[in-house]
Amino acid sequence: MGRLVAEQVPGDNALAMSVGELAFKLKRMVEGEFGHVRLRGEISGWKRVASGHCYMSLKDDQAVIDGVIWKGNASSLAFVPQDGIEVIATGKLTTYPGRSKYQIVIERMELAGVGALMALLEKLKAKLAGEGLFDGARKKALPFMPQVIGVVTSGTGAVIRDILHRLEDRCPTHVIVWPVKVQGEGSAGEIAAAVRGFDAITPGGPVPRPDLVIVARGGGSVEDLWSFNEEVVVRAVAACTIPIISAVGHETDTTLCDFAADLRAPTPTAAAEIAVPVLADLRLTIDSHRNRTERCARRYVERGRERLDALSRLLPKRDQLLGPQRQRADDLGQRLDRGLERRLTLARGSLDRSGAALRPATLERKLEAKRAQLDATWRLVQSLNPDAILDRGYARVTARPGGETLASAKAARGAATLTLHFRDGMVDARTDGTGDLERAPAKPHDTAKPKPASPSAKPAASRQPTLF
Repeated sequence: MGRLVAEQVPGDNALAMSVGELAFKLKRMVEGEFGHVRLRGEISGWKRVASGHCYMSLKDDQAVIDGVIWKGNASSLAFVPQDGIEVIATGKLTTYPGRSKYQIVIERMELAGVGALMALLEKLKAKLAGEGLFDGARKKALPFMPQVIGVVTSGTGAVIRDILHRLEDRCPTHVIVWPVKVQGEGSAGEIAAAVRGFDAITPGGPVPRPDLVIVARGGGSVEDLWSFNEEVVVRAVAACTIPIISAVGHETDTTLCDFAADLRAPTPTAAAEIAVPVLADLRLTIDSHRNRTERCARRYVERGRERLDALSRLLPKRDQLLGPQRQRADDLGQRLDRGLERRLTLARGSLDRSGAALRPATLERKLEAKRAQLDATWRLVQSLNPDAILDRGYARVTARPGGETLASAKAARGAATLTLHFRDGMVDARTDGTGDLERAPAKPHDTAKPKPASPSAKPAASRQPTLF
């Protein structure tokens, strides 16, 4: 019968335990019974929290168990776990009292065979392809003859020796080797860092910047080449601004690095052959071009000479070309002589006519005519001279100062001093205001002025004798 309050029943030795006591007892029992276990299952609900720890579930078609990977073990995983990947997890079985469930603390986790590995590869390939990292439009053209080649590979393997030997045979080139681990833990990070390092070199610096980068590794299994399938490597190759040749494994081996690179080479040796041309072939090509150029130049000169000879035969002779010009020159020369003679004759006639005009008789007649014309003009001037009537008893009155001729008595009264011009001299007079004249003191000009002579009348002694 149910009781309201729990009481100790006689003969009952099952003491009541707390939930925590039971949980920790179960924890000790599970951990003691199941030490280290290996579980095969499919990852579900994978997540990495901010602390670095990882949580997931492992499941098959019958059951599910929770799993946890602490931060220290999570950093050493050889691959990036994803949902749907079948793995084999090795760890310790325990319980989590806070949720009353058991779980496995995974210390090591591996892919459950090649099939699981390929499934992981296909999922990663689809993811990166969806982001466009493998698009052909992203591919860069390789330089024809790179001056510097960077090689990312193992520094001690046969791959670097094969590459250097092939470059030396074909076309010696400056090579910079960035040695890295090509498989195992941490190899993917080193390969990605080397690619980014080459891309970060500044042009013109102490270390020359490569014109081409080769990422190379020898052949191996899928597990051996897995570092070149890691997402960090693929993204570094796709983001590199320097053209990259991927030469990982043998011809049948394929990695995601091949899809992200600008060109895939079947082998590292083939990558060296693709990277540079054959120097001997280049020299032969240059020599061939030089010979062809010389032949073309010679042929051009020869054909020009042939065309010149053909044209020279078609051209008329020099005498035929210059004959009309010579004849015209002779004609013009004769016309020039006749023209000069005619011009000289006309000049002589003009000179004779001019000379006739300069004869003494002719000049004397012209001079007499000009003298008669001058005398007539002078007589006209004398007839208009106001002093010409002074010989007949008249006088001319002028005012002083100024010397203007006075024509009325009123003008004479208004003048202060008058000058009376007579035939034989001048007399100064003053008016008293009533019209009467008073004699002014004599002036030096009270002398008779000589009568001007005719301009044609010259003293006999001063007349210049004729030159004729």
